[in-house]
Amino acid sequence: MAILVRLNGEQRELPDGLTVETLLGHLGVKATRVAVEVNEAVVTKDRYPVHRLSGGDSIEIVAFVGGG
Repeated sequence: MAILVRLNGEQRELPDGLTVETLLGHLGVKATRVAVEVNEAVVTKDRYPVHRLSGGDSIEIVAFVGGG
């Protein structure tokens, strides 16, 4: 089963049952270097393993870029 979400402004089909943590793994994104918003609310890193995604969610993943 799949769900439709908006990921960084783009309609995407994802497997049902993903959490923020498993979504990041599915996308190959390192959790330590990003901030995640679901439906315009920031999801704190301690909630990544338990925050389940649903069809229709709007998800923004913002990568931190180090400067020197």
